[in-house]
Order: sequence, then C-alpha cells, then structure tokens
Amino acid sequence: MAEDKSKRDSIGMNMKGCQTNNGFVHNEDILEQTPDTGSSADNLQHSTTSILGSQEPDFKGVQPYAGMPKEVLFQFSGQARYRIPREILFWLAVASVLVLIAATVAIIVLSPKCLDWWQEGPMYQIYPRSFKDSNKDGNGDLKGIQDKLDYITALNVKTVWITSFYKSSLKDFRYGVEDFRQVDSIFGTMEDFENLVAAIHDKGLKLIIDFIPNHTSDKHTWFQLSRTRTGKYTDYYIWHDCTHENGTTVPPNNWLSVYGNSSWHFDEVRNQCYFHQFMKEQPDLNFRNPDVQEEIKEILRFWLTKGVDGFSFDAVKFLLEAKHLRDEIQVNKTQIPDTVTQYSELYHDFTTTQVGMHDIVRSFRQTMDQYSTEPGRYRFMGTEAYAETIDRTVMYYGLPFIQEADFPFNNYLTMLDTVSGNSVYEVITSWMENMPEGKWPNWMIGGPDSSRLTSRLGNEYVNVMNMLLFTLPGTPITYYGEEIGMGNIVAINLNESYDTNTLLSKSPMQWDNSSNAGFSEASHTWLPTNSDYHTVNVDVQKTQSRSALKLYQDLSLLHANELLLNRGWFCHLRNDSHYVVYTRELDGIDRIFIVVLNFGESTLLNLQNMISGLPATVRIRLSTNSANKGSEVDTSGIFLDKGEGLILEHNTKNLLHRQTAFRDRCFVSNRACYSSVLNILYTSC
Repeated sequence: MAEDKSKRDSIGMNMKGCQTNNGFVHNEDILEQTPDTGSSADNLQHSTTSILGSQEPDFKGVQPYAGMPKEVLFQFSGQARYRIPREILFWLAVASVLVLIAATVAIIVLSPKCLDWWQEGPMYQIYPRSFKDSNKDGNGDLKGIQDKLDYITALNVKTVWITSFYKSSLKDFRYGVEDFRQVDSIFGTMEDFENLVAAIHDKGLKLIIDFIPNHTSDKHTWFQLSRTRTGKYTDYYIWHDCTHENGTTVPPNNWLSVYGNSSWHFDEVRNQCYFHQFMKEQPDLNFRNPDVQEEIKEILRFWLTKGVDGFSFDAVKFLLEAKHLRDEIQVNKTQIPDTVTQYSELYHDFTTTQVGMHDIVRSFRQTMDQYSTEPGRYRFMGTEAYAETIDRTVMYYGLPFIQEADFPFNNYLTMLDTVSGNSVYEVITSWMENMPEGKWPNWMIGGPDSSRLTSRLGNEYVNVMNMLLFTLPGTPITYYGEEIGMGNIVAINLNESYDTNTLLSKSPMQWDNSSNAGFSEASHTWLPTNSDYHTVNVDVQKTQSRSALKLYQDLSLLHANELLLNRGWFCHLRNDSHYVVYTRELDGIDRIFIVVLNFGESTLLNLQNMISGLPATVRIRLSTNSANKGSEVDTSGIFLDKGEGLILEHNTKNLLHRQTAFRDRCFVSNRACYSSVLNILYTSC
C-alpha cells in the first residue's frame, strides 16, 4: 500500500507540474481552482504524455489571451480569419515594393538628363585687373572679386569665369605666363585664390578659369632650360635652324605671327630660331613632345585639386603646326612675297587645326574627367577657337561617343559691328544647324578680346541684346559691365604694342559715381575709367526701375524659373532687316513665349500673319520698356521702337514644333516633356 500511495503522490505532483500557464490573468481565483475530479484520468493521461514528450498539447477550446506561448499562437494563426488578412497584407507589401521599384526605374529611364551647373544659368566673365581693387594699388585683384560676390549672386549668375591671373611679365595682358602654378602678385597670393574659391562655393556658385596651353613667357623656366638644351627641356619648344647675319634673320618659312611679321625669332643663346604664334615673348610649346603634354596635364591637376570647377582653354587651334614647314599660301597670289607681313594675308592651313590637335584636347578632357566622379563636382571644359568658321568651331564638341568640350565658346554675336534682324537670325541658325545633336549651345555679346556692345552698336541695343541672350536656348555668358551697358574708354597711349580695341574694353568696372567709379581708392588706376561713369554705374541703376541692370536681373530670374526658356524648343517665325521673331515652347506646358526683338528702325508688326489662331491681344511678360510689363498688346499691330524687345505670353495647346510647316525651323538641345500632374520632366513625348 505504501508503494501504491507513493505512485499516487508522484502522479499528483506530475499533474500539478503540468498545469497550463495561462499567462497574466485578472482573476487570481483561477489559480486556486482544483482540477475536475471527473477528468482525473484524462489529466493523468495528459500529464504522463507531457512528461514523455511524445504528444503535442491539446489546446482545443482555449481562447486567445495576452502572453500566450507560441504553441497556442500557432493554433490560431492557421485559422482562415487570421491567415487570409495576413497573406493579403504580405502580398500587398510585396506588390508595393515592386511597383516602387518599377516606378523608380521608369522615372530614371524616361527622365531627361538633369541640367548640369554650367547649363542652369548665366556665366559671368571677369577680367580681374579691372573688376575691383581691394588694396588701393590701382589694379583689380582676387580679394576685390570676393568682396563683390553678393553683387554677382544678385545677378542670378551660376558660374564665375575669371580670365588669366597667372604669374606673368604682362606681355599681351597676362597671356605670357611665367609660372602656371603661381598667382601674379598684382592679383594677390595663392591664399587669396583659395579663399576666393571657398567663398564662391559658399555662395552656391562655380568657378572656371582661363588656361593657355599653347605658349609660355620667354621667362618661363622651361624656356630658359630649353635655350641651353638642358635635358628633356631641349625639345619643349619649336626650334629650327635659321640664318642670322648682321642683325637680320632669314626664317625657315613665311609663317606669320597673329600680330604681324614673322613668327620666327632668333635666339642668340641657342643659335636657332624659335616659333611663336603670338608675340616673340610668347614662344609656342612643342605639343608633339609627350613630356610637354604630361606637364600641361599636371598643371590641370594642380588647379583641379585647388577646387577649380572648370577651364576655358584658350588658343587651342594653335596647339600643333605642320612638321614639314612648307610656306603657307598667300591670299593674294600676285602680292610680292616679301611684302606679306599681316596675318590676314595668308591662309593658315599649316599652323592651325592640324591633325592630332583634337586628340590633345580630348586628352585634357580625360584628365578632367578623373576629377568629375563626385556628385555635383563635374568639371566643365570650354574651348576658345575664335576667328574660325562655325562649322570648324562646333568640331570642338567632339564626336558622338568621344567628348571634347562641353561647348566651344560662341562669340559670333560679338563680331557684329552692325546689327539687323537678318544678321542676328543668321548667327542663331548657323550655330543651331551646325551644332551636333544633343549638344548644348551658348551665347555671348561681349568679351575681353572684342569691343564693347555699346561702342560697336550703340546704347539703344543694350537691353534688346541682353533679352536675346536670355531667351535663346543654352547658356548666356556676360562680360563684366555688359549688364549696365558699359562702353569702351577712349584711346590712350601705352608703351607696349597691344591690340588697342581689346584694351579699350578692359576698363575698370563702374560701381558708383565716386572717385574712379568706386573701382579703386588709389590716386591712379592701371586704366582710366570711362567718362560716363557718373550715370552708368551699378549704384545708380539699382535705384532705377527702367535701368539696364534691373532688366538684366528680371531676364536672368525669368530664365532660371521658366522651363520654356531653359529646356524648351526654339522655333523661328520670321525675320527681316528690322526684327526677329521666335517662340519658346515645351511639350506638356500649354503656353508659349513669343519673343519679338527689333534691331532696326521703328516698325509695325502683325503677329497674326505669323501664328494662326493667335488671339487679338496677348500679355507682355517682359519688355525692354518696363512700363509695358504685364500689360496687353494688340497682336495685329505691335509697334516697336528701335532696340525694343518684348516677351509675350500666349496660352495654347497648338505648339509650333509639332506642326509640319515649322518642323525645319525648330531646334531643341535636350528634348523633354513636362507632366503637370506629376510635376516632372520625361523624355517619352
């Protein structure tokens, strides 16, 4: 009996030890309940199997409760009312992820390439010696540029372009470089440059600088070593035997300098002639020497490391010369050869744009690409190839799969000494028709190597030319002072032989009507200021609602905010000796800008004869005469004064570039369409 009792006690303990834990319960009496004696056999059987672990617990009839173990949870999870919603939510989540991935891929595939920083807004070109003097020595400097960054930002400019500031002997105004890695002391120090770069970037702007790879100063270390035939520098320049007797040099051929007379100069140290496309103090580098090419790339890396965002490569068409040294052909074959001394009197087939020159430019591009991998740090490359035909200039864009310049600088508007609707139209269409598909255009109306706009064409054309600049597709480029209508200074005497026309366009920036136009507090400036600075200056025009500066700011702001201008189609409507009319439009936007620019005498224009379905009146979005801004104009008879321009806004779904009649007169660089529903651009129009 003792043995039987022991067994019963053991079974009783097993039964208590196997009670189900119902978790946290509110009624503690539940814990005190005694198991139903009528089901003791079942309990005994359950307890025994639990100890043996040969059977899963039976939770039949148990209701869900907080804190239930996974064994109980699994009993309910398999029920349809719990399983089906869970599966629905799971597959909805999977479908949502797939839709998001597909939408992301579709947006990436269909979206046009975003405009890069050099496409988004105007570039502002500064001749540093004439912009702002910070140390009262009469010369503009880098600190002076930094002091005026707020003004540049107020112009809605995106890129600051600074011309040459390298250490130089001042021949040809800083283009005879003595050391490519030093800032000339006139402009400041390398620390000043680094501070300027940081300040420009802090303002959200970018910086590009001039780079002159074709030649150096004759005081450059490389040239001094080349004169003495020292090591690898022996062939860094183009040397050739020549006859030199009694102070007279007989050059190897008839090649001429850009500034006239022979491009060969005898060097008494080396007892040979060296070649110079420009002044004799600017010997040409020998780009057929791989060491020279590598030296130039190292200089590019030096400035890119300093934070420069891009370069304007000057005089690239002169990088290579023919190796055979044949005489170039005379323009006038009857002219006596010994009297041919001017550059324009020869065809320069052997000294410009030689085979292999574009390969060198591409190698510069590849060097810059090594520094363009970071997001937002693309390095811009522009090329200057002035005095070329347009078809030759656009070759610097590169080939479809081999990039060169982001764009060659388009200075053809600066070559217009007289202006008409026909001449402006010819420049526009010549560039757009010759530019490779998908490339980006640019436009400028002034520069350091040309006469200023007001001096070429007249004060009445300042506003209309700036309106042209900001309403054409592409990047507008402004030479400092063009935004206020600065003109050339009067001719002055210098001790050096320079191109007087280009010198006169480099006068000090006119900031206010104080002494030296606010440019400098020095008693003497390197060039005199223009005599009109009392009325043509920044401070005066800031307060005038109808000033050239105010219109420039309105135009640059409109260009920045309107997809029609920065991404849209350009469609030419009509031109004659007086006016040019064109539209800017974009698929998905049910309105267009009609740009009307008058370059001739006063004229009456009927737009309804040019655009079918045009309403009787349209709104003036912007005008060179600010009094007209926001008003409406009769489209059957628009009267335009000389030099007047209008940007008209017209709501329509009938875009011109879709019409067969205008198809050959419409251009677009990067095609895009706008979705007003999603507020995005896409390419599948």
